[in-house]
Amino acid sequence: METCCPVVELRQYTLHPGTRDTLVRIFDEHFIESQERCGMRVIGQFRDLDDPDRFVWLRGFADMEVRTRALEAFYGGPVWKTHSAAANATMVDHTNVLLLKPVGPRDGFRFDPRLRPEPESPGVAGGVVIATIDHLSAPAAPHPVAGQGEAGEARPLARLVTEPARNPFVRLPVREDTNVLVTFFSYATADAYRPAPITTPGVSRREHLRLEPTRRSLLRHPLPSGERAG
Repeated sequence: METCCPVVELRQYTLHPGTRDTLVRIFDEHFIESQERCGMRVIGQFRDLDDPDRFVWLRGFADMEVRTRALEAFYGGPVWKTHSAAANATMVDHTNVLLLKPVGPRDGFRFDPRLRPEPESPGVAGGVVIATIDHLSAPAAPHPVAGQGEAGEARPLARLVTEPARNPFVRLPVREDTNVLVTFFSYATADAYRPAPITTPGVSRREHLRLEPTRRSLLRHPLPSGERAG
């Protein structure tokens, strides 16, 4: 089991209508292993169930210096050069990016990277991943956000807060106007999830993202014991 990662990007892209499946195909075929060879971990990529023109994904890094080197290597490399025009043609906006870190040493994503579905594997249902984004009115340490649903159905995945370090890779901006807690759970189905009311002190606003993993997303609802995704 791997813990990932001390630095995480939550990236939400607004797309031109009808182009999301094109970007999903390009991403799953070309942008997973190529990014990981440059020193980053592609944690998961998703269709937003509530917005057909939004693509959401997560990637992680060992630290901020590694992040800079990895981004320079990938965006200056041959795979991005070959496929960037087609990927960029799907996008209206790619700047809704939260730079995050685990709340504590046990709050990061944990998974087995060997369980990522292979490129030619058949599609396997990945359940739904819920990202709850709490906008904090103060920097005080927030309390946990409980998963909502039938007992035993919610699987906690990670609790992350804003990483305040300066973003040295200005080519890819991150949001500097937010102080957030982002909590991730997974469910077998979207119907099993029910949004929780805001009861945590210091939360000024809450967003809920209902995310369907793509065929090759590493982050997904756990399969029953003994099954593999690919």
